[in-house]
Amino acid sequence: MEHPAASDEALLSRIRFRHLSCFVAIAQERNLRRAAERLHLSQPAVSKTLGELEALSGARLVERGRHGARLTAAGERFLRYAVSATQALDAAAAALGGTGEPAPSVVEIGALPTVASGLLPEAIARLHALRPHAGVRLRTGTNADLLAALKARELDLVVGRMAEPAMMQGLSFELLYAEPLVLVVRPGHPLMAEPGASASLPAVLGYPLVISTPGTVPRHHTEALFQTHGLRLPPGVTETLSVSVARLLACRSDAVWITPERAARDDLEHGWLVRLNLPTSATKEPVGLLRRSADTAGELAAAFMTVLAAQVQADAAQNGTLLDAHWLC
Repeated sequence: MEHPAASDEALLSRIRFRHLSCFVAIAQERNLRRAAERLHLSQPAVSKTLGELEALSGARLVERGRHGARLTAAGERFLRYAVSATQALDAAAAALGGTGEPAPSVVEIGALPTVASGLLPEAIARLHALRPHAGVRLRTGTNADLLAALKARELDLVVGRMAEPAMMQGLSFELLYAEPLVLVVRPGHPLMAEPGASASLPAVLGYPLVISTPGTVPRHHTEALFQTHGLRLPPGVTETLSVSVARLLACRSDAVWITPERAARDDLEHGWLVRLNLPTSATKEPVGLLRRSADTAGELAAAFMTVLAAQVQADAAQNGTLLDAHWLC
Protein backbone atom coordinates (compact mmCIF):
# COMPACT_ATOMS: atom_id res chain seq x y z
CA MET A 1 0.00 0.00 0.00
CA GLU A 2 1.35 3.41 -0.97
CA HIS A 3 2.15 5.73 1.94
CA PRO A 4 -0.09 8.88 1.95
CA ALA A 5 2.94 11.20 2.10
CA ALA A 6 4.49 9.50 -0.91
CA SER A 7 1.18 9.83 -2.76
CA ASP A 8 1.03 13.56 -1.94
CA GLU A 9 4.61 14.05 -3.15
CA ALA A 10 3.83 12.26 -6.39
CA LEU A 11 0.78 14.47 -6.94
CA LEU A 12 2.73 17.65 -6.25
CA SER A 13 5.50 16.62 -8.61
CA ARG A 14 3.01 16.27 -11.48
CA ILE A 15 0.89 19.39 -10.95
CA ARG A 16 2.24 22.27 -13.01
CA PHE A 17 1.70 26.02 -12.78
CA ARG A 18 -0.45 25.86 -15.94
CA HIS A 19 -2.86 23.54 -14.10
CA LEU A 20 -3.20 25.97 -11.21
CA SER A 21 -3.52 29.12 -13.32
CA CYS A 22 -6.09 27.44 -15.53
CA PHE A 23 -8.16 26.29 -12.54
CA VAL A 24 -8.02 29.72 -10.88
CA ALA A 25 -9.09 31.43 -14.12
CA ILE A 26 -12.07 29.08 -14.46
CA ALA A 27 -13.05 29.64 -10.82
CA GLN A 28 -12.86 33.42 -11.18
CA GLU A 29 -14.51 33.70 -14.59
CA ARG A 30 -17.04 30.90 -13.95
CA ASN A 31 -16.99 30.24 -17.68
CA LEU A 32 -14.53 28.14 -19.73
CA ARG A 33 -14.70 30.42 -22.78
CA ARG A 34 -13.89 33.55 -20.76
CA ALA A 35 -11.14 31.70 -18.89
CA ALA A 36 -9.63 30.68 -22.24
CA GLU A 37 -9.74 34.28 -23.49
CA ARG A 38 -8.09 35.51 -20.30
CA LEU A 39 -5.31 32.92 -20.60
CA HIS A 40 -4.95 33.48 -24.38
CA LEU A 41 -5.66 29.81 -24.99
CA SER A 42 -8.27 27.89 -26.93
CA GLN A 43 -11.27 26.55 -25.03
CA PRO A 44 -10.34 22.93 -25.84
CA ALA A 45 -6.88 23.56 -24.36
CA VAL A 46 -8.44 24.88 -21.16
CA SER A 47 -10.80 21.89 -20.97
CA LYS A 48 -7.88 19.52 -21.48
CA THR A 49 -5.78 21.19 -18.77
CA LEU A 50 -8.68 21.07 -16.34
CA GLY A 51 -9.24 17.41 -17.18
CA GLU A 52 -5.57 16.68 -16.47
CA LEU A 53 -5.82 18.40 -13.08
CA GLU A 54 -8.96 16.48 -12.16
CA ALA A 55 -7.33 13.22 -13.23
CA LEU A 56 -4.25 13.99 -11.13
CA SER A 57 -6.29 14.95 -8.07
CA GLY A 58 -8.75 12.10 -8.45
CA ALA A 59 -11.66 14.48 -7.84
CA ARG A 60 -14.14 16.43 -9.92
CA LEU A 61 -13.37 20.08 -9.30
CA VAL A 62 -15.71 21.86 -11.71
CA GLU A 63 -19.27 21.19 -12.83
CA ARG A 64 -19.80 22.31 -16.43
CA GLY A 65 -23.27 23.28 -17.58
CA ARG A 66 -25.28 25.55 -19.82
CA HIS A 67 -24.97 28.39 -17.34
CA GLY A 68 -21.20 28.22 -17.01
CA ALA A 69 -18.75 26.49 -14.70
CA ARG A 70 -19.41 25.97 -10.99
CA LEU A 71 -16.93 24.68 -8.43
CA THR A 72 -17.74 21.45 -6.62
CA ALA A 73 -17.14 21.14 -2.88
CA ALA A 74 -13.70 19.69 -3.67
CA GLY A 75 -13.06 22.58 -6.03
CA GLU A 76 -14.00 25.12 -3.35
CA ARG A 77 -11.49 23.51 -0.96
CA PHE A 78 -8.76 23.36 -3.59
CA LEU A 79 -9.28 26.96 -4.76
CA ARG A 80 -7.89 28.52 -1.60
CA TYR A 81 -4.56 26.77 -2.01
CA ALA A 82 -4.43 27.19 -5.79
CA VAL A 83 -4.86 30.95 -5.48
CA SER A 84 -2.22 31.16 -2.73
CA ALA A 85 0.23 29.17 -4.85
CA THR A 86 -0.27 31.26 -7.99
CA GLN A 87 -0.03 34.51 -6.02
CA ALA A 88 3.20 33.34 -4.37
CA LEU A 89 4.73 32.43 -7.73
CA ASP A 90 3.63 35.74 -9.26
CA ALA A 91 5.17 37.61 -6.31
CA ALA A 92 8.40 35.64 -6.65
CA ALA A 93 8.59 36.45 -10.35
CA ALA A 94 7.95 40.13 -9.64
CA ALA A 95 10.68 40.16 -6.98
CA LEU A 96 13.19 38.63 -9.37
CA GLY A 97 12.34 40.88 -12.27
CA GLY A 98 11.31 44.10 -10.56
CA THR A 99 12.91 46.90 -8.59
CA GLY A 100 12.46 45.27 -5.21
CA GLU A 101 10.19 48.09 -4.07
CA PRO A 102 6.98 47.05 -2.29
CA ALA A 103 3.82 47.18 -4.36
CA PRO A 104 1.34 49.96 -3.53
CA SER A 105 -1.19 48.91 -0.90
CA VAL A 106 -4.66 48.43 -2.37
CA VAL A 107 -7.83 47.13 -0.72
CA GLU A 108 -10.20 45.26 -3.04
CA ILE A 109 -13.81 45.96 -2.05
CA GLY A 110 -17.00 44.47 -3.43
CA ALA A 111 -20.34 46.15 -2.78
CA LEU A 112 -23.93 45.96 -3.87
CA PRO A 113 -24.80 48.93 -6.12
CA THR A 114 -27.46 50.17 -3.71
CA VAL A 115 -24.97 49.97 -0.85
CA ALA A 116 -22.01 51.45 -2.72
CA SER A 117 -23.75 54.69 -3.63
CA GLY A 118 -25.18 55.39 -0.20
CA LEU A 119 -22.47 54.17 2.15
CA LEU A 120 -19.04 53.85 0.57
CA PRO A 121 -18.14 57.36 -0.70
CA GLU A 122 -17.88 58.75 2.82
CA ALA A 123 -16.12 55.62 4.11
CA ILE A 124 -13.52 55.77 1.32
CA ALA A 125 -12.97 59.49 1.97
CA ARG A 126 -12.42 58.74 5.67
CA LEU A 127 -9.95 56.00 4.80
CA HIS A 128 -7.96 58.35 2.55
CA ALA A 129 -7.88 60.93 5.33
CA LEU A 130 -6.19 58.33 7.53
CA ARG A 131 -4.15 56.63 4.80
CA PRO A 132 -3.48 59.17 2.00
CA HIS A 133 -1.54 56.65 -0.10
CA ALA A 134 -4.00 53.80 0.27
CA GLY A 135 -5.50 52.50 -2.95
CA VAL A 136 -9.12 51.40 -3.20
CA ARG A 137 -10.44 49.19 -5.97
CA LEU A 138 -14.24 48.99 -5.86
CA ARG A 139 -16.36 46.45 -7.71
CA THR A 140 -20.16 46.46 -7.76
CA GLY A 141 -22.41 43.61 -8.81
CA THR A 142 -25.03 41.16 -7.66
CA ASN A 143 -24.61 39.53 -4.27
CA ALA A 144 -23.99 36.13 -5.89
CA ASP A 145 -21.26 37.48 -8.18
CA LEU A 146 -19.55 39.36 -5.35
CA LEU A 147 -19.52 36.34 -3.02
CA ALA A 148 -18.08 34.19 -5.80
CA ALA A 149 -15.34 36.78 -6.35
CA LEU A 150 -14.66 36.90 -2.61
CA LYS A 151 -14.24 33.13 -2.49
CA ALA A 152 -11.93 33.31 -5.51
CA ARG A 153 -9.78 35.86 -3.62
CA GLU A 154 -10.43 38.60 -6.15
CA LEU A 155 -11.82 40.71 -3.30
CA ASP A 156 -10.67 41.35 0.27
CA LEU A 157 -14.18 41.96 1.58
CA VAL A 158 -17.75 42.48 0.44
CA VAL A 159 -20.37 44.85 1.77
CA GLY A 160 -23.47 42.84 0.97
CA ARG A 161 -26.14 40.49 2.21
CA MET A 162 -26.23 36.98 3.60
CA ALA A 163 -27.02 34.23 1.11
CA GLU A 164 -28.18 30.64 1.22
CA PRO A 165 -25.94 28.26 3.23
CA ALA A 166 -24.18 26.81 0.17
CA MET A 167 -22.99 30.26 -0.93
CA MET A 168 -21.97 31.20 2.62
CA GLN A 169 -19.64 28.21 3.00
CA GLY A 170 -16.22 29.50 4.05
CA LEU A 171 -17.49 33.05 4.60
CA SER A 172 -18.33 35.08 7.71
CA PHE A 173 -20.96 37.81 8.04
CA GLU A 174 -20.77 40.77 10.44
CA LEU A 175 -23.92 42.87 10.58
CA LEU A 176 -23.62 46.59 9.87
CA TYR A 177 -27.26 47.65 9.68
CA ALA A 178 -30.70 46.67 8.42
CA GLU A 179 -32.75 48.74 5.99
CA PRO A 180 -36.22 48.58 4.42
CA LEU A 181 -37.31 49.37 0.91
CA VAL A 182 -38.61 52.86 0.19
CA LEU A 183 -40.81 54.11 -2.65
CA VAL A 184 -39.55 57.49 -3.83
CA VAL A 185 -40.72 60.02 -6.42
CA ARG A 186 -39.88 63.53 -7.56
CA PRO A 187 -41.28 66.52 -5.65
CA GLY A 188 -44.64 67.48 -7.11
CA HIS A 189 -45.39 63.96 -8.30
CA PRO A 190 -49.15 63.31 -8.71
CA LEU A 191 -49.00 60.67 -5.97
CA MET A 192 -47.92 63.36 -3.51
CA ALA A 193 -51.26 65.07 -4.07
CA GLU A 194 -53.03 62.18 -2.33
CA PRO A 195 -54.54 63.19 1.04
CA GLY A 196 -51.75 63.35 3.60
CA ALA A 197 -49.28 62.31 0.90
CA SER A 198 -50.26 58.75 1.74
CA ALA A 199 -50.50 57.02 -1.63
CA SER A 200 -51.79 53.46 -1.88
CA LEU A 201 -50.01 50.57 -3.56
CA PRO A 202 -52.78 50.19 -6.16
CA ALA A 203 -52.27 53.86 -7.04
CA VAL A 204 -48.52 53.29 -7.37
CA LEU A 205 -49.20 50.69 -10.06
CA GLY A 206 -50.62 53.45 -12.22
CA TYR A 207 -47.12 54.86 -12.77
CA PRO A 208 -43.89 53.51 -14.28
CA LEU A 209 -41.89 51.47 -11.78
CA VAL A 210 -38.11 51.30 -11.45
CA ILE A 211 -37.08 48.18 -9.54
CA SER A 212 -34.13 45.86 -8.97
CA THR A 213 -33.36 43.01 -11.34
CA PRO A 214 -34.68 39.45 -10.83
CA GLY A 215 -32.75 37.24 -8.42
CA THR A 216 -31.82 40.07 -6.05
CA VAL A 217 -33.05 40.50 -2.47
CA PRO A 218 -34.62 43.94 -3.13
CA ARG A 219 -36.53 42.47 -6.08
CA HIS A 220 -37.80 39.60 -3.93
CA HIS A 221 -39.02 42.02 -1.26
CA THR A 222 -40.59 44.28 -3.89
CA GLU A 223 -42.63 41.40 -5.28
CA ALA A 224 -43.56 40.25 -1.77
CA LEU A 225 -44.69 43.76 -0.83
CA PHE A 226 -47.22 43.83 -3.64
CA GLN A 227 -48.25 40.19 -3.21
CA THR A 228 -49.06 40.85 0.46
CA HIS A 229 -51.71 43.29 -0.79
CA GLY A 230 -53.00 40.93 -3.48
CA LEU A 231 -51.17 42.80 -6.25
CA ARG A 232 -48.65 41.83 -8.92
CA LEU A 233 -45.96 43.81 -10.68
CA PRO A 234 -47.28 45.13 -13.98
CA PRO A 235 -45.59 44.62 -17.35
CA GLY A 236 -43.33 47.38 -18.59
CA VAL A 237 -41.29 47.94 -15.43
CA THR A 238 -37.69 49.16 -15.67
CA GLU A 239 -35.30 46.66 -14.08
CA THR A 240 -31.82 47.90 -13.25
CA LEU A 241 -28.97 47.61 -10.76
CA SER A 242 -27.78 51.11 -11.71
CA VAL A 243 -28.56 53.57 -8.94
CA SER A 244 -27.60 56.54 -11.13
CA VAL A 245 -30.03 55.53 -13.88
CA ALA A 246 -32.83 54.71 -11.42
CA ARG A 247 -32.58 58.00 -9.52
CA LEU A 248 -32.52 60.07 -12.72
CA LEU A 249 -35.62 58.29 -13.98
CA ALA A 250 -37.36 59.15 -10.72
CA CYS A 251 -36.13 62.75 -10.77
CA ARG A 252 -37.03 63.45 -14.39
CA SER A 253 -40.32 61.60 -14.83
CA ASP A 254 -43.34 60.28 -12.95
CA ALA A 255 -41.59 56.96 -12.30
CA VAL A 256 -41.71 55.43 -8.82
CA TRP A 257 -38.34 54.09 -7.71
CA ILE A 258 -38.48 51.18 -5.25
CA THR A 259 -35.08 50.77 -3.63
CA PRO A 260 -33.25 50.01 -0.37
CA GLU A 261 -33.35 53.11 1.83
CA ARG A 262 -29.66 54.02 1.79
CA ALA A 263 -29.54 54.21 -1.99
CA ALA A 264 -31.98 57.13 -1.91
CA ARG A 265 -30.95 58.71 1.38
CA ASP A 266 -28.84 61.52 -0.09
CA ASP A 267 -31.62 62.48 -2.53
CA LEU A 268 -34.19 62.42 0.27
CA GLU A 269 -32.07 64.56 2.59
CA HIS A 270 -31.50 67.18 -0.13
CA GLY A 271 -35.14 67.18 -1.20
CA TRP A 272 -34.40 65.97 -4.72
CA LEU A 273 -36.71 63.01 -4.14
CA VAL A 274 -39.50 62.43 -1.62
CA ARG A 275 -40.66 59.25 0.05
CA LEU A 276 -44.19 57.98 -0.34
CA ASN A 277 -45.89 57.35 2.99
CA LEU A 278 -46.31 53.59 2.61
CA PRO A 279 -45.49 50.95 5.27
CA THR A 280 -42.45 48.90 4.23
CA SER A 281 -40.99 47.74 7.55
CA ALA A 282 -41.60 44.10 6.57
CA THR A 283 -39.05 44.49 3.77
CA LYS A 284 -36.18 45.24 6.15
CA GLU A 285 -33.04 43.28 5.27
CA PRO A 286 -29.60 43.11 6.98
CA VAL A 287 -26.45 44.38 5.28
CA GLY A 288 -23.00 43.50 6.56
CA LEU A 289 -19.34 42.79 5.98
CA LEU A 290 -18.50 39.45 4.42
CA ARG A 291 -15.00 37.96 4.54
CA ARG A 292 -13.30 34.61 4.12
CA SER A 293 -13.63 33.07 7.56
CA ALA A 294 -10.31 31.22 7.40
CA ASP A 295 -8.28 34.35 6.59
CA THR A 296 -7.00 37.22 8.68
CA ALA A 297 -7.80 40.61 7.18
CA GLY A 298 -4.84 42.55 5.80
CA GLU A 299 -3.84 45.81 7.47
CA LEU A 300 -5.54 48.07 4.93
CA ALA A 301 -8.69 45.93 4.75
CA ALA A 302 -8.90 45.95 8.55
CA ALA A 303 -8.51 49.74 8.58
CA PHE A 304 -11.32 50.12 6.07
CA MET A 305 -13.63 47.82 8.04
CA THR A 306 -12.97 49.86 11.19
CA VAL A 307 -13.74 53.11 9.36
CA LEU A 308 -16.90 51.64 7.84
CA ALA A 309 -18.20 50.28 11.15
CA ALA A 310 -17.53 53.63 12.85
CA GLN A 311 -19.42 55.46 10.10
CA VAL A 312 -22.43 53.15 10.40
CA GLN A 313 -22.52 53.59 14.18
CA ALA A 314 -22.31 57.38 13.78
CA ASP A 315 -25.18 57.28 11.28
CA ALA A 316 -27.23 55.13 13.65
CA ALA A 317 -26.68 57.57 16.51
CA GLN A 318 -27.64 60.51 14.30
CA ASN A 319 -30.67 59.05 12.56
CA GLY A 320 -31.88 56.48 15.06
CA THR A 321 -33.11 54.31 12.19
CA LEU A 322 -30.45 51.65 11.77
CA LEU A 323 -29.96 48.55 13.85
CA ASP A 324 -26.68 47.62 15.47
CA ALA A 325 -24.87 44.31 15.49
CA HIS A 326 -27.19 42.85 18.14
CA TRP A 327 -30.02 42.67 15.61
CA LEU A 328 -29.13 39.13 14.55
CA CYS A 329 -28.22 37.82 17.99
